[in-house]
Amino acid sequence: MATEAKAVIQQERTGAPASGPVSQKTDFLSGNEAAAKAAADIGFHVMGYFPITPSTEVAETLSRMQADGEHEIMMVPADGEHGAAGICYGASLGGGRVLNATSSQGLLFALEQLPVQAGTRAPMVLNVATRAVSGPLDIRCDHSDIYFALNTGWVILMAREPQAVYDMNLAAIRIGEHADVRLPVIVAYDGFFTSHQKRRVETVTDEDALKAFLGEPETPYTALDPEHPVTFGPYMNDPDLINNKKQHSMAMEAARKVIPEVFAELEELTGRSYAVADRYRMDDAEAAVVLLNSAAETAKAVADKLREEGKKVGVLSLNVLRPFPADLVREALKNVKTLVVGDRADSYGADGGNLSLEVRAAIQLDPDNRTRVATRIYGLGGKDFDDSDAETFFDLALGALETGRFEEDFAYHGTFAGTPELTFAEGLPPIEHAEVSRGMATVTENEETGKLDVELKPLWAMAEVPGRIAPGHGACPGCGAFPVLHQVFSVLEGDIVVLFQTGCAMVVTTGYPKTSHRVTYIHNLFQNGAATLSGLVEMYHELIRRGELDLDHEITFVMVSGDGGMDIGMGPALGAAHRNHHMMIIEYDNQGYMNTGAQLSYSTPLGHRTSTSQVGASRRGKVSHHKDTPQIFAAAHVPYVFTASEGYPEDLMRKAAKAQWYARHEGLSYGKILSFCPLNWTTTDDAAENVLQVAIDSLFFPIYEVERGKTTITYDPEVLGRQRKITDWLGQMGKTKHLMAEGNEERLAAIEEEITRRWRRIKAMHDHPEL
Repeated sequence: MATEAKAVIQQERTGAPASGPVSQKTDFLSGNEAAAKAAADIGFHVMGYFPITPSTEVAETLSRMQADGEHEIMMVPADGEHGAAGICYGASLGGGRVLNATSSQGLLFALEQLPVQAGTRAPMVLNVATRAVSGPLDIRCDHSDIYFALNTGWVILMAREPQAVYDMNLAAIRIGEHADVRLPVIVAYDGFFTSHQKRRVETVTDEDALKAFLGEPETPYTALDPEHPVTFGPYMNDPDLINNKKQHSMAMEAARKVIPEVFAELEELTGRSYAVADRYRMDDAEAAVVLLNSAAETAKAVADKLREEGKKVGVLSLNVLRPFPADLVREALKNVKTLVVGDRADSYGADGGNLSLEVRAAIQLDPDNRTRVATRIYGLGGKDFDDSDAETFFDLALGALETGRFEEDFAYHGTFAGTPELTFAEGLPPIEHAEVSRGMATVTENEETGKLDVELKPLWAMAEVPGRIAPGHGACPGCGAFPVLHQVFSVLEGDIVVLFQTGCAMVVTTGYPKTSHRVTYIHNLFQNGAATLSGLVEMYHELIRRGELDLDHEITFVMVSGDGGMDIGMGPALGAAHRNHHMMIIEYDNQGYMNTGAQLSYSTPLGHRTSTSQVGASRRGKVSHHKDTPQIFAAAHVPYVFTASEGYPEDLMRKAAKAQWYARHEGLSYGKILSFCPLNWTTTDDAAENVLQVAIDSLFFPIYEVERGKTTITYDPEVLGRQRKITDWLGQMGKTKHLMAEGNEERLAAIEEEITRRWRRIKAMHDHPEL
């Protein structure tokens, strides 16, 4: 019957009888590469994306393929995952095929947009390389992110290995675009375990057969048809909203029927079979485990071993999480006496994760089911699930089979006892106020100029100031972030509290249980650092106003950003600027998302190679100019904005001292500091001095300040007779050497023109008495 059904399905779509699997090629791909390969084979129209580990390789791989002319997907780099979700939603309303990939906090940042898209019935495909949700920050696998998506109204397919990632992406198109469904689809696979695991993957080479399987997008309405205008997302109250949600529910119910039909057609196309609920040795199983994705494959091998010992065990795993296949779960478990459900995330306070709660709910509807169920939370934050862990789960089920009960219905698996003698882990010895109150910079107001004058102590004297960041961090050789921070922190007077946004400087200084910080340190994610610190600033001042905080010395609050943090974090940072909180924002500008693998940022200049702006026959690096963040902050009319370079310490430290004065007395100050990154700029570790100097002398990175609204250039290569050609700078870095090759004259001219335009604008403001 199954074969007949598949033949009928294929005949209806292609007009030909079933003929077996089509031509395929064996590749050796990771899960992320398989997702990218599927995307290229499908030929999506638009991909909105933002880099986040461990899903970033999808965009990186597609960028390499795009540079080599292997696909024509329009890849749109967003300012954050929320923006990426908006890009995808807008693109989907145009009627074409849309792709995205994300993980963890990225999925949560986009979460607000997901029900909007599902509720508007706009199909797309979102690959989720599952990862632990912060906090604390962890970049490895669990399912806490995908569980947040369960109530968004998206179809959710699970992919346990790279082959399944490829296949499920093909299936997602057919499922989501089906006329009775029309819902967006998530393909979820385990971060690192699957996203980075290389396996043999069969990919379809018969383009005609694949095209016939996918069909053409058939959109009943589109935002790109002026003759038939449509209102998307109207304001809707009762009594209509409940009907809208009922229609959404009906679409999900339709997906229950459509998904197995599409899986059957996928098997006809590829020869690979996927069940909605994967039952492994479950026919006569008395004790079983339920697991998702890669852990289920581990458990299958252990089940084989136990079967050889005569133990009737089995494994149930799901290839579809939404719609939840409750009927199939009930059927699979009707004769099972004891069951352990493994959840790779907890639903805190519910005595189980979402999988176990839904499995329990499913079997509860069977009045004849007497299965005893226990839940184990396992594998959080990337903790391995190996054969011994699977054996423990089976032993629990087999033990309950003998006793008729579980000792613990709910527990965590894999935790370990602490050491009672140990108290709260302390960091490095705190810095005494007197040690960092040595007057390294004397700041006075100049009544004639309306500016601040700064007198620095000699650099040798500053060597005695203890470092607020201790040596022993894990930064790359030659990393410029720490010379920048050392110079800034050496001149700041008194007590400080620092907040680091996610980035290299954060990751390499705070690997638990160690810390490199000798002052109070806070972390929050890229997108909300400035808002978080502003809240602390206001609490500080409010407690003092109420007489509830009595400190002998004033605190300066400093946010440290970099690695593209002023893309995704720009909105909250500008919010803090417009509110004019008493705080400093210091950005070390290394021109990319270096902590996630050197993806393009809006701070990346035109033409530069990154892992998501690759260079090849069809693409030649980033296609837009770099973001002028200092001018954006200057337009917010904050008291003080400056640019600097780690290569000019006196200039940098004078400006840092000014920034602290303004933060204490008038409001927010912002500084953008050019920071060396030899690893991703592709230079030698010791090339900082020359590379940074030429960046400044070529006018690419102007050194200036905007103090109380007045612009002053503090280093002018033209006046000093040191101006260099932009090619002198670009030719020194591996990431830009391709621009030196023949055929890039137009691109070089565009770079030179924009740099000159920005420089002339700053010069004009410098010369104007009110700008």
